[in-house]
Amino acid sequence: MAAAAPSPPAVRETLRGKLGRRLRPPRRLKITREGRYFLGITFGVGLAAINTGNNLLYLLLGVLLALILVSGIMSEIALRGLAVRRRLPTRAQVGRPHLVEIEVHNKKTRLPSYAIEVEDIRASQPADKRCFFLKVSPQSTQVAAYRRTPQRRGREAHVAFRVATRFPFGLFEKSRLIEVPGELIIYPAVHTVRLPPPRARTAGVGAHVSARGGSDDLLGLRAYRPGDDTRQVHWRKSAALGALVLREHAAEGAPDIDLELDDVSELLAKPDGDEERKRWTDQFEIRLRDAASRAVAHLGRGDNVRFRTTSGTRLQGNPRLGSDPILRFLALLEPSQPSKPSEKAP
Repeated sequence: MAAAAPSPPAVRETLRGKLGRRLRPPRRLKITREGRYFLGITFGVGLAAINTGNNLLYLLLGVLLALILVSGIMSEIALRGLAVRRRLPTRAQVGRPHLVEIEVHNKKTRLPSYAIEVEDIRASQPADKRCFFLKVSPQSTQVAAYRRTPQRRGREAHVAFRVATRFPFGLFEKSRLIEVPGELIIYPAVHTVRLPPPRARTAGVGAHVSARGGSDDLLGLRAYRPGDDTRQVHWRKSAALGALVLREHAAEGAPDIDLELDDVSELLAKPDGDEERKRWTDQFEIRLRDAASRAVAHLGRGDNVRFRTTSGTRLQGNPRLGSDPILRFLALLEPSQPSKPSEKAP
């Protein structure tokens, strides 16, 4: 089967992106506050030299212009031959700070790079996190990290690095853009939930399995009571505490917990009613956060979780897999409009 041809808007966006990358200047230059003062002094010395014809003023003008030339050459040397890489955490959560490591490698064989500032750029978000490297020796790697606390769940796309330097005199800031894509899934926030006592789980007709049993999963330790099986005594812990302590195992069949989340609203289809839509979206985020908290609490207790949404999506989780699959699903879940009933043919 032949692949479907891209739509004209997608082709235009692709061509626009390629054209923008080709027309983008390889370096960007920004004049600092000190640089503006320096250029003003240079311009004044040049005017005075032309009006008076004084050779000392011409000599001073030449020195000032030479400093500008040296600044451009040395800043270009500092930016050349740098490779930048980021290390994203395995998981991130709303409201909890996480670290992002930035690694800069200097591929030059003899010349170091000084005063390197790396800015991590994210899609559709202001670049507010930077790492500073005082010196990166030739054929060496320096690592720095910045701390960030996400405020929204979902997919966070890192697109590029902005590498800049003000070396050597701080008169100009020269920068270059290095495209390094990356992606991080931000999990929803999770708060503490007090669960009811575990209930027995039906395992067939007329059979019940308690929350504690004889499986291989260790549930915890407890004090020995008369009538307990002495084969479950933890002798090393008992010797350390001076009292008999028993191993307590989880049940063979953990309880199944059903959780449901309403993710469908007719307000999303209305062209007006922004306030009502925003109010429903805020309530949806609260319900999603509560569902994530309950799922994590049940999985931490050893329960199996069966999660479903009003739109029809179903997901199962168990303590062996952990909470990552459910939290990732909830992080990417977006509210939807109700589906229209299909028209029956006459």
